[in-house]
Amino acid sequence: MSETSECENDNKERKVPMSDEERRVLAEKLDEELDEYIRGLEKRTYTEGWPEDHWQEEMEKHPFFMTKAPEPGQPLSPLMEGLQQLKYSEALNTPEELATSYKEDGNYNFKMKNYRLAIISYTEGLKQKCGNSQLESELHNNRAASNFFLKNYRSCLLDCRAALKIRPNYSKPRARAAQCCLFLKRYDECIAICDEILTSSPTDKTTLELRAKAVVGKKVEEKDSRKQNVARRRQEEKEQALLKAIKERGIRVEGKELSMSSLEPCSPTAAQGLVHLDDNGSLVWPVMFLYPEYKITDHVQEFHEDTTFSQHLNTMFESPPDWDKNGSYKSSDLNVYFEDQDRTLFPVAVDDTLAKVLAEGRYVVRGGTPFFLVVVRGSEAEKFLLSRHS
Repeated sequence: MSETSECENDNKERKVPMSDEERRVLAEKLDEELDEYIRGLEKRTYTEGWPEDHWQEEMEKHPFFMTKAPEPGQPLSPLMEGLQQLKYSEALNTPEELATSYKEDGNYNFKMKNYRLAIISYTEGLKQKCGNSQLESELHNNRAASNFFLKNYRSCLLDCRAALKIRPNYSKPRARAAQCCLFLKRYDECIAICDEILTSSPTDKTTLELRAKAVVGKKVEEKDSRKQNVARRRQEEKEQALLKAIKERGIRVEGKELSMSSLEPCSPTAAQGLVHLDDNGSLVWPVMFLYPEYKITDHVQEFHEDTTFSQHLNTMFESPPDWDKNGSYKSSDLNVYFEDQDRTLFPVAVDDTLAKVLAEGRYVVRGGTPFFLVVVRGSEAEKFLLSRHS
């Protein structure tokens, strides 16, 4: 069934529109009610003792004299309700008449720059499905314009397409659709729409400028895309080289299989660090030192695999740390341990390199960060640590 026949069926289900005679009678009735209202004001002014300075408030309630529209939710006077019924009643108006009224409301709000209210009015007009192709295309176009000024470019483009589907030769939504495509970086579509416009208006300056911007935008986007692809390939190559180096050294990493995700640091303090290869192809790890006696940690962001533990400890304890209350943490007096997967404790020779320790079959890197326990040799903290793992 066509849209026209559907609209006709809808009209048959509605009440018959008012005749000219009925409209004349209604208008006379409204005039009479206006006269009665004014006479009532005069009566109340004098018999009910209203102050003279309140007459303006009463007049403001009448639709013919009010200077501003009622606020949402504010009670309406009987006359105002009657006028609304006259304008918006489905029983007294055809779908086309209602759509026209909503379009006029939308146009007024648009001129007042109340774009959101305008969109509501145009939407109500479209809901009428009046079957007038020109009116419906104008409602779509006007709603598109409102969305455009609100920078709702996707919604604007959808309305432009809807208007053009109804009226393929409608110039306004076509021009606005091209603008939306530029803002949305849909450069190919923008260029295609501009070419359609230029077919009939080859010297249109605005369209020529818009097309030129789309061409430049497309070239920049393609250039950026190529850069991103090159950067992505380089990153993938670096990651593959890193994984290969870890495998070749026989380093065990927690997880079902070695991947970049298994090397992501899980400790907040090590989150900025990630194992990587330096320019010479050597592994550089983030390393955590834990001090069980004081329950604090040290983070070495870059621990080169070819450096020894003693080198880092000498640097770290060159001056007594603030947390060392007894001044007992000296690099020459420290022992280093690590736990395997079974929580068995193993000592680390401080003169060994990180590469040598990690390559031992018992060590497993967890959370992308090697962890080591540090205690003072012969201290109560060390005795307690060893007793827990005995």
